[in-house]
Amino acid sequence: MGVLIDGTWHAQKELPQEVGRTGEFKRADSRFRDRISADGATGFKAEAGRYHLYVAYGCPWAHRTLIYRALKKLEGTISVAYSTGMDDEGWAFGTRPDLPESTPDTVNGFRHLHEAYTASDARYTGKVTVPTLWDTHTKRIVNNESSEIIRMLNSEFGRIANDDTDFYPAPLRAEIDRINDVVYERVNNGVYRCGFARSQAAYEAAYDTLFEALDELDARLGRQRYLVGRQITEADWRLFPTLVRFDVAYFSIFKCNKQRIADYPNLSGYMRELYQVPGVAATVKPRHYVANYWAIGRLNPGGIIPKGMPVDYAAPHDRARL
Repeated sequence: MGVLIDGTWHAQKELPQEVGRTGEFKRADSRFRDRISADGATGFKAEAGRYHLYVAYGCPWAHRTLIYRALKKLEGTISVAYSTGMDDEGWAFGTRPDLPESTPDTVNGFRHLHEAYTASDARYTGKVTVPTLWDTHTKRIVNNESSEIIRMLNSEFGRIANDDTDFYPAPLRAEIDRINDVVYERVNNGVYRCGFARSQAAYEAAYDTLFEALDELDARLGRQRYLVGRQITEADWRLFPTLVRFDVAYFSIFKCNKQRIADYPNLSGYMRELYQVPGVAATVKPRHYVANYWAIGRLNPGGIIPKGMPVDYAAPHDRARL
């Protein structure tokens, strides 16, 4: 998939630390970890028009930030460049007729995301990932860790957008953090541990862990409406991007083929309810999920992209009963 090494792009290389001794996939940590604050005390003040997001509709980590941008009414505050997908130089920006929602980078004119990384650190070594949050004042990356970006969008731009919705309320933070840890390790990253495993044993261990977690989450959602009780929280928005990609991509290309989300009565209804929250549907682009994952060369060397997208996210649900 490619990496930067000392500021130079290498198309066929990978980070050796992402493959464990027994073939398991181990995700590398994000490298840019600065923080925007409402008062600017961190050096990056929350201001309208200052920040720019690089995303790909196909990426679940980037999807989190698009959901928060919509729900927190920040569309007019933070601009976005939507990738056409990955090519030999990683995440690319421009236009693509079969994925018309893709856009050029109108802020910096970058054709590839790695240009933003070397503009921020000329000797950068590591992965180049979406989402990436760029500061137009200092002309560098602020942060490329999705879990931190959504916290900033949740808490630091309220006065600008005049929105005080809080998806990380103080009384629920301990439980949200606990659920996030489980969902990240076993589900969000669990599907990748299946898809990118380098040995049968590593794949089967990841597969078993993934479906044990989905069984537990389905049971939990049979007892309560959302992951942390009666209100939607960050925990729900961190699980949702994996759910909407599961049946159209992970089930097949990542070999997560024990059950579809459609086969889980509570998870499927819960997914549809979250999709139908105002503003969220516009962030869901299933054709991008198909194109993004089936374009991974080592998983699909023939390059043939499936035609179907067999999920109806807008179908009715009965979650109000809980």
